[in-house]
Amino acid sequence: MAEAAVPEPNYGFTVSDLEAMGPEQQSVTDWEAKNDIDPSKQIKLVRLTHMRYQHPDLDKITEFLQDFGMSVVKRTDTEIWYRGYGPDPYVYYAVKGPKKFLGGTFLVESYQDLERAAALGGGEITELSDAPGKGHLVTIFDPEGFPVNLLHGQGDVPSQVPAVKSVTNYELEKPRVREFLRFKPGPAAVHKLGHYGLCVQDFQGQMDFYLRNFNLVPTDFLHVEEPDQSKKVVALFAHINRGDEFVDHHTFFMSTNKTSHVHHCSFEVHDYDTQMLGHQWLAQKKYDSVWGVGRHILGSQVFDYWWDPTGNMIEHYADGDQVNKHTPIGYSPAGDEALAVWGPEVPKWFLD
Repeated sequence: MAEAAVPEPNYGFTVSDLEAMGPEQQSVTDWEAKNDIDPSKQIKLVRLTHMRYQHPDLDKITEFLQDFGMSVVKRTDTEIWYRGYGPDPYVYYAVKGPKKFLGGTFLVESYQDLERAAALGGGEITELSDAPGKGHLVTIFDPEGFPVNLLHGQGDVPSQVPAVKSVTNYELEKPRVREFLRFKPGPAAVHKLGHYGLCVQDFQGQMDFYLRNFNLVPTDFLHVEEPDQSKKVVALFAHINRGDEFVDHHTFFMSTNKTSHVHHCSFEVHDYDTQMLGHQWLAQKKYDSVWGVGRHILGSQVFDYWWDPTGNMIEHYADGDQVNKHTPIGYSPAGDEALAVWGPEVPKWFLD
């Protein structure tokens, strides 16, 4: 009888972006030239600052978002602003009304960027005199009708709860001596808004809109093989191009779908223990888990997806990759196996 093969143990390691992207990669400069993209004509995004949603029951969504790790910074009878502990005055805005996605909101470099956006989409620039941090906002719509919010003049605020780092002991490196780990149960405090994603029908048209009009550049393209063996791009992870400055692996995600709808929005928490304690807290509160906890491959984040009481998907993440203009664009096959390296089995309907 032949001896059974001995399985090799698992391992994890850190590799450069050049190695991680594999043989199919392209520089951002080459990609821009090939697609005739002129950065000087783009609306200059700085960062993603908050999400905007309409909810029928503001009390229910407030209870959930507080259990999710946000705090109320201002409330009226019809509007609520929620913040994390980072520099943004708020990371989530809710207004009373039937369930509706009102878009992600990006800070832009200048008031002229707002004017350029208004000319592009026919939006009207309004002053947010009642919102924390104030500023001026314009809302435009992409070709499939999704709102895109651009904000300028909003002031930052001091961080409320600076995260305290824990120290990890490894088998041969044990820097934590005469110090013990202790944890307090509770929600996973949200630091900032990281990204959001859309499911779209006209993928090419939507991609042209976002990548030509804004300084969003691809980090990863996902493709499927066609019958003629050509490769069709069906999903995109994009980051804000801030030159040499390091930014999150993706701020915006988009995938091909039979219907047009928002997929999820995602908020950063401190670390893995924070995320697991937050998962435990939400589970004890009997909220509906979508998928997690696990670790993504593209972006490397530890993820945890939930349903809010209105039926929107929302995610906690930690430990994500950082990229800049020197990070090459990757091309990978699409499929469930590309979503996670470990974690529960992905729901079959996750990308529906």
